Amino acid sequence: MISANNISLQFGKKALFEEVNITFSPGNCYGLIGANGAGKSTFLKILSGKLEPTSGNVTMDPNERLSVLEQDHFKYDEYTVLTTVIMGNKKLYDIMQEKDAIYAKEDFTEEDGVRASELEGEFAEMDGWNAEADAETLLNGLGIATEDHYKLMGELDDNTKVKVLLAQALFGNPDNLLLDEPTNHLDLDAIAWLEEFLINFENTVIVVSHDRYFLNKVCTHTADLDYGKIQIYAGNYDFWYESSQLIVRQKKEANKKKEEQIKELKEFIARFSANASKSKQATSRKKALEKIELDDIKPSSRKYPFIDFRPSREIGNEVLTVSHLSKTVDGVKVLDDISFTVGREDKIAFVGPKTIATTELFKILAGEEEPDEGEYKWGVTTSQGYFPKDYTKEFDSDLVIADWLTQYSEDKDATYVRGFLGRMLFRGEDGMKKVKVLSGGEKVRCLLSKLQIMATNVLILDEPTNHLDMESISALNDALIKFPGVILFAAQDHQFIQTTANRIMELTDTGLIDKQTTYDDYLANDEMARKRQIMNFDGNED
Repeated sequence: MISANNISLQFGKKALFEEVNITFSPGNCYGLIGANGAGKSTFLKILSGKLEPTSGNVTMDPNERLSVLEQDHFKYDEYTVLTTVIMGNKKLYDIMQEKDAIYAKEDFTEEDGVRASELEGEFAEMDGWNAEADAETLLNGLGIATEDHYKLMGELDDNTKVKVLLAQALFGNPDNLLLDEPTNHLDLDAIAWLEEFLINFENTVIVVSHDRYFLNKVCTHTADLDYGKIQIYAGNYDFWYESSQLIVRQKKEANKKKEEQIKELKEFIARFSANASKSKQATSRKKALEKIELDDIKPSSRKYPFIDFRPSREIGNEVLTVSHLSKTVDGVKVLDDISFTVGREDKIAFVGPKTIATTELFKILAGEEEPDEGEYKWGVTTSQGYFPKDYTKEFDSDLVIADWLTQYSEDKDATYVRGFLGRMLFRGEDGMKKVKVLSGGEKVRCLLSKLQIMATNVLILDEPTNHLDMESISALNDALIKFPGVILFAAQDHQFIQTTANRIMELTDTGLIDKQTTYDDYLANDEMARKRQIMNFDGNED
């Protein structure tokens, strides 16, 4: 159990939190939600002790262990993967280090023997003999191959490092677990594994995530951070949304009834206050009027962008033909003889762990790179808008946002361009920010503004939900559902894929899997196929 007691945090004149009192109980998983900038990550830092509040304190049983998902991806570069995971339980790791140091002594004394015996006892109590096996189980579950367990962290790519750091946080059954965006950079298989882990985890979890499906799957409670206060709702993200909307509706209805009552009382008082026979009744109604108070309905700090992709031209029947496409990157063949055709009503989600293959395919189809072999052909009625996974070059410029967006617009009128920026929450002077200093979320909103102003009838989107808050993801999701053109996209958001795609493709080591189906049905069939493989491996009939 972990408690925040009268927590306030002041940055200059701005109060991020004001007297927050909240207790997170064992056996529950709390989804901490709120708009971008509301202070979710900051609150986790306060709970972990990495940041001191202006006032108040955080309490936790001294015998309990707190584990936090590390955000510094370079902190453990000199350690092996397995060691990095075990370091998640600092006390156990320190015991292992001290033991090894004692046993490595050439002049081993009687005092060393006593200390070693004490350490061995503590080590056994903490199930230290199974530490490496437990760490390997976590790593394997997250999709990190056994041969990588003894590599140095500095040898790994960033996505694999994220998985190792997640395994570190989960290691050793911590009493309190703080996870800030744990699904970022995880493939869908790793996310599914993490979901099952947290569902079965018996201690306290507090998680920040923009993945609605993930929050719905794992959370028993929702902690809503809005206007510096945190309110707990029993239930997952969808339950919170329905409950919060219901509360607002109920308050509005109650206020409407009160306003009608106020009107009636005022009319009676105005009509009969000068009437001697009715004066007592008028006085009584004045007192009743003074007691009526309207509920204070404070609007949420959440802001939803308006996203609407409107193609300037209707798409024809011939959209895209890909024939025997191959591509090698850094000596590895990521695309091998890939062929498919795209129809005018297709919204295709590219799924699976081979994200580099999808990225390379999208780069080729967008004209950013050339294939090693094969060819592709876009229909004459098509126009393509591309959202790259790595958009660093897009913003390597001294241009301000308004000028940056104008270069992609046929209509150069400033008012027209600013209209698109306003829809994406860049209002007033925001449009004069230089693009090179924008946050990750702001850059994504700029790219979505670009795609809207280009008005193409084909969208190629490589993980567009990264860095977006929940409100922006919802707005983008709704816009793609309504989009009358063709979409080729990759995402790590289950609900986003399920509600957008009508066709699923997976680039595997043995070729392309192509199914005209929903994502949930694809996963269900994939799970059945895996079970059949296991049965056949065991020698049973299919």
